[in-house]
Amino acid sequence: MTGSSAAHGPEFDGLALPAPELQPITLDTPLKKALGAAKASALGKAFGFQTVSDLLSHYPRDYADRDVLRPLAQLTPGANITVIADIVSAREKRMSSRPGTIVEVVISDGGGEFILTFFGKSSQQWRLDKLRPGLRGSFSGKVSAYQGQSQLANPSYKTFESEEEEARDDPAVRLRHKPLIPIYAATASETSWNLQTLIDQVLQRVGTLPDPVPQDLRVEHGLLDHTQAIRWIHSPDKKEQWMAAQETLRFTEAWVLQCALMQRHSIARERRTRPRVPTPGGYLERFDAALPFVLTVDQEICAVEIATDMARSGPMNRLLQGEVGSGKTVVALRAMLAVADSGGQTALLAPTEVLAAQHLRSITTLLGPDLAAELMPALLTGKLPVAQKRKALLRTVSGQSRIVIGTHALLSDTVTFFDLGLIVIDEQHRFGVDQRETLRLKGAEPPHVLVMTATPIPRTIAMTVFGDLDVSTIRMLPAGRRGITSIVVPLADHPTWFQRIWTKLAEELALGRQAFVVCPAISPAEIEDGADAEAPPPSDDDPKIPLANVETVLERLRGFAPLAGYRLDALHGRMTSDEKDRIMRSFAAGEIDVLVATTVIEVGVDVPNASAMVVLDADRFGVSQLHQLRGRVGRGGVPGLCLLVTNSRPGSPSRQRIGDVAATLDGFVLAELDLALRREGNVLGDLQSGDGSKLRFLRVAVDGDMIADVRRAAYHLVTGDPGIRTNAALRDAITRRLNESERSWLNKG
Repeated sequence: MTGSSAAHGPEFDGLALPAPELQPITLDTPLKKALGAAKASALGKAFGFQTVSDLLSHYPRDYADRDVLRPLAQLTPGANITVIADIVSAREKRMSSRPGTIVEVVISDGGGEFILTFFGKSSQQWRLDKLRPGLRGSFSGKVSAYQGQSQLANPSYKTFESEEEEARDDPAVRLRHKPLIPIYAATASETSWNLQTLIDQVLQRVGTLPDPVPQDLRVEHGLLDHTQAIRWIHSPDKKEQWMAAQETLRFTEAWVLQCALMQRHSIARERRTRPRVPTPGGYLERFDAALPFVLTVDQEICAVEIATDMARSGPMNRLLQGEVGSGKTVVALRAMLAVADSGGQTALLAPTEVLAAQHLRSITTLLGPDLAAELMPALLTGKLPVAQKRKALLRTVSGQSRIVIGTHALLSDTVTFFDLGLIVIDEQHRFGVDQRETLRLKGAEPPHVLVMTATPIPRTIAMTVFGDLDVSTIRMLPAGRRGITSIVVPLADHPTWFQRIWTKLAEELALGRQAFVVCPAISPAEIEDGADAEAPPPSDDDPKIPLANVETVLERLRGFAPLAGYRLDALHGRMTSDEKDRIMRSFAAGEIDVLVATTVIEVGVDVPNASAMVVLDADRFGVSQLHQLRGRVGRGGVPGLCLLVTNSRPGSPSRQRIGDVAATLDGFVLAELDLALRREGNVLGDLQSGDGSKLRFLRVAVDGDMIADVRRAAYHLVTGDPGIRTNAALRDAITRRLNESERSWLNKG
């Protein structure tokens, strides 16, 4: 009777009752209801999962074949891993320092070996019985190092023998007992097979899943239906199944994202604001008449695109991208003057105080004394003296200052505009969406928005991240630029060339020019914020030497004979805003010959007489950073020289990356290279939403053609149905895909 009860349900008065049926669940069902409070809480703490959709969207990062061992030599210290391996030996020994025992188990992939260690307060003979030599299993834990050898301490494990025993007694385990084992990103508390078990439980209850991809589009591209794709991605019988599932889910991800971007673009165009049109004889016409140079063709085209947008009753939402030194500022300034002609103001938001002050100087110079006096450009930063800040605030609220330039201080509640008609955001990827929204709400009606970047954006990134923006591009450099010669200085090959660097620098100074020396660190103990955030980690082949730092380099250069008599100074992020501004003004005025600096000079610094740059430890900077830094020289009538100094080994990825930068000045080519090297990672989160929204399968570095196809289809759908009322599955998928912060981003203009 016991066996019958176990098979058919509990008994009452000798009668077997049917087992209670589990209620069906949907993608939006809370995990607490689907799996119980304890498991839901654990998943929430480990991964932030709240719903069934969150769990099912945690796709395997790999698959292990029960019959194929994984290479153990590739394991990285600090990583949480799951491996398939054979047990070679197992032994128990007493601990000498305290009571208890250690079980050491050696596992092998057939070539290399790896150590598992288990600590216990008493005998662990039971563990030795389970971990017998000759058995194969999966082992999960965090890789650590002990006495120079990698190991897993107290890992979770399952031998295939024990799993087979479970499968004979439990139908649910038997269902999971397949040749391919999904490997999930896991934590110490939530192992890969725990996740596999929970996902299997959920999949048994969800039934048919709504498909966000329309059937005609799915058929056209040969995709699986969504239910089959989800089941095969988590529980494939063979490689072909998970590959087909991955291709379908990649397309689905692109489709949902592009529809979300198109919907946002459509909603933004439906808003109404005040057109900003220049007046005859006004500020813009006077500026154009006095401009001492002719705009390039690209500048003219971008200016017309911006003017056309701002003449409409819907707010402009445009991205202006351009090469380093391509003249984005003058194009943006023309838009500011059109707004001033209509009685409005512009807020220019810059990421650093150095760049904000540089913008003020550049704009004031471009305007000339008469227009500058009438428009009263104002600077607002957090560290302004109280009297200056009070004057700037009064000019802003009264409308006297038609152009207000600042940092995050512009977002303060104390900053009020008289008539905010245009927002210009420089290096926009450095600002979160909430900060941009705070500034937008300072307008009585939706202001026009122009975001600028000097980092050229690859086509696929533009489609994927900035798909809701109209894009204007300046590729041509202004006439008179003499170009920049970039040379790799490989100290690993030629250590004696280090002295020749400074001799060459002295030769440039002797011609009456100025120079930058760039270091990744401020002092021996302090790396500049963001200095190497973009660079891939050094390869194992590269030598481990201390980073060049501003303090040490400045001291040594001051004692170097060829530079005797020249004026050297430092600039870095630890300085106060007043100190940085004073140094930059002195350098711009020619009072400093060599500026030893960190990446604070990466953008916005414009000193035409600066002709040479030495980048020390160039391998510690990313491709786009090197290109941005290099753009600080060669901005006047003399050619630029950039020496990229590195200790990286010949043939290493670091050396190759630096060589690629030296080989071209085309920032758009380098942007594609940078994307290929870094991959896109958290594209939507880092560059647009400001929150965690990692792309799962979509790879913008390689999926450009597919994204373009999907974008066209999304355009046709959303143009005819902006609210996506005809596709509930897609509408719900957009909502699910974006977390709360991103949903608010989609609703912001």
